[in-house]
Amino acid sequence: MGTTRKTITVTDQQDKWIKAQIEGGDFTNDSEYIRDLIRRDQTRNAEISVIRDELIKGEHSGDPQPFDGRLFKKEMTAKHAKKIR
Repeated sequence: MGTTRKTITVTDQQDKWIKAQIEGGDFTNDSEYIRDLIRRDQTRNAEISVIRDELIKGEHSGDPQPFDGRLFKKEMTAKHAKKIR
């Protein structure tokens, strides 16, 4: 995988935060910390995209159906509860 050199500007407070993360032993340098932030943001955005897609799918799935919580619990208990003898 190729790399591209970037120059960024951060506030003094942000710089202190980055240095604290490095001094805490979680990262070896600024670049490693920034790359970790990007990876986490990419993961978060992918997760949000999946949730968004499922919500859209649900909106297009038809009219809502009534839900009986007690009946659901009874069915799940019958299906998954361990039998005691």
